[in-house]
Amino acid sequence: MKLLSNCVRVASGLLVMLVFSVSASANNWSASDKAEFQRIISSQISAFKQDDAAKAYSFASPSIKSRFTTSSMFMSMVKTGYPAVYRAQSFSFEGLSKELGDPTQRVKLIGPAGATWLALYGFQRQPDGSWRISAVVIAKAPCAAA
Repeated sequence: MKLLSNCVRVASGLLVMLVFSVSASANNWSASDKAEFQRIISSQISAFKQDDAAKAYSFASPSIKSRFTTSSMFMSMVKTGYPAVYRAQSFSFEGLSKELGDPTQRVKLIGPAGATWLALYGFQRQPDGSWRISAVVIAKAPCAAA
């Protein structure tokens, strides 16, 4: 277990270096914000498991919806580009940071083939005060097979 935990930390570090620099500003999200991030991710993964494209798409930010203009286009992209998210066997929440420029929830996933993945879910607050997923970056844990 300790090796797996170290692998997830290594994967997290690699994602940070590959994607964006870490913001130095304070992470001042409320407990309700943190709970909402986890609720949204859990609900979206559940929608993927049920092949409910409309529900899964409802959690995406306007910037994602502008790139994938229908729920079926969005679902097709997730199926092909994010199979570990689309058919996660299990997942657990790691830390919350600002790695993607906005609040970023780290999620450890066990994908459909049993491999361990680390996903970073970026969130963006909407004008109505709600949160939507603005980005997802995923990488296989480098020593997950060990």
